[in-house]
Amino acid sequence: MSEVMALTELPAATLRYWEQRFDELSPRKDGHGNRYYTEQDLTLIKQIKYIRDELKITRIEAIRNELKSGSRNTDARQRATEILLRLRQQLVDLRASI
Repeated sequence: MSEVMALTELPAATLRYWEQRFDELSPRKDGHGNRYYTEQDLTLIKQIKYIRDELKITRIEAIRNELKSGSRNTDARQRATEILLRLRQQLVDLRASI
């Protein structure tokens, strides 16, 4: 879980809450309660986070609907946002080096 928290910048409480609310998100747990997320789980977490943070959709049911109806659009918007953020950081770095 700590690796996923670091990759997504989400607290453990949010990840556990989403596990309860989204049936598709079900990491494997060992006998000690440690969670093991798959790449598919990580992709879903990133999509939910994008919908919540970037599209400003906060109700769980609305997020579910967006995942079902707009998954292709959401994926494209998410990729575009990530590219723009990387470009922005490169511009900031470039400006700082001048």
